[in-house]
Amino acid sequence: MTNPKHVCVLGAGIVGLATAWQLHREGYRVSVIERDAPGHGASGGNGAQLSYSYVQPLADPSIWHQLPKLLLSPQSPLKLRPRLDPLQWRWGLAFLAACNADTSRETTAQLLALAAQSRAAFEELMAELEPACDFSATGKLVLYSSAAALDGARRQLELQRTLGSGSQRLLTPDECIAIEPALAYYRDRMAGAIHTPSECSADCLKLCTELEAALAQRGVNFQLGVEVQGFVQSGGRVAAALTSAGPIEADAYVLALGSASTRLGRELGAYLPVYPLKGYSITVDVDDSPGAAPHVNVTDSARKVVFARIGSRLRVAGMAELVGHDASIPAERVESLVAATRALFPHCSRFDDLHPWTGMRPATPTGRPIIGRLANAPSNLLFNTGHGALGFTLAFGSALRIGHALASG
Repeated sequence: MTNPKHVCVLGAGIVGLATAWQLHREGYRVSVIERDAPGHGASGGNGAQLSYSYVQPLADPSIWHQLPKLLLSPQSPLKLRPRLDPLQWRWGLAFLAACNADTSRETTAQLLALAAQSRAAFEELMAELEPACDFSATGKLVLYSSAAALDGARRQLELQRTLGSGSQRLLTPDECIAIEPALAYYRDRMAGAIHTPSECSADCLKLCTELEAALAQRGVNFQLGVEVQGFVQSGGRVAAALTSAGPIEADAYVLALGSASTRLGRELGAYLPVYPLKGYSITVDVDDSPGAAPHVNVTDSARKVVFARIGSRLRVAGMAELVGHDASIPAERVESLVAATRALFPHCSRFDDLHPWTGMRPATPTGRPIIGRLANAPSNLLFNTGHGALGFTLAFGSALRIGHALASG
């Protein structure tokens, strides 16, 4: 493919916006198409953590002994509910096939490499743009409730050290509390934790809003409230994207529509193993009393819930449900997040305004995103999807790789 001059990015979540930012910096004329406001899909209420240095793929050998609970327990933070959906079955079987040590090790290596690229690119953006997005770099604690779980975390830590990620260390409960005093109420329910001092957090929706404004000011063309409906193909290429506002022509296209990318990819002859993993969050105002609310990012590995301080608010996010494209927010899921927050940080908030949210994380069975061209798809179409719960973390590194793929033809 000859080097394109005009690239159309389909999708304005954090992955699409990061792609638009990178391509504009590389000198392309960029258009962005999005049916909603920027960042209002899976990016809007995400966990807010930027987890560059400690990665634990969801597809892991430990899934096998959890399988009965995942299928049957209504309280399980990971929920698999079989549906009459061949895509769900195909994805689910591929996910189970990926739950082995070798695949988990390879995924960890690939995600750490991409995350390192993403951190560097994000730091460049922060220095250039200085966005108001409640960014902080207070580190992260991943809590484990049992000796067996902590031993598994130790093995993951040792693996990551062999891959060059050596900034973590194993802590006792008392060492955790010394770093984050708000965990004092939870001391007796912790076996220990992994501490990564370099991890960060930010409000992804605020960053998306800031990115849109900055890109529009620099001449990027945004077409919002416009839905991508299909494509016109000619000679093995996309000639135009068919949208609710009419056809849009470009030299190249980047499909960054999260889990919606699967349907469009299938129309183009490319199977994308991407399925939505439904997650939830609440966002509460914090009590600023010393030791009430955490400043350090915290992940409760048993509950699969993350806590991130964003300004004067606490974002609490968690759960992963393989239930299709159901955008409802059951009251019991919100109550579960509130209960988890009260268990760890009982005095952190009045919990009078919860701002409940749900989003469809676009996940691949292995946890590795799909970046670049695919066989059987048009030569001028690139894919940037399948980041799962790490979309915010990996967005800017993925954008770099899209830029490299375009430049290499």
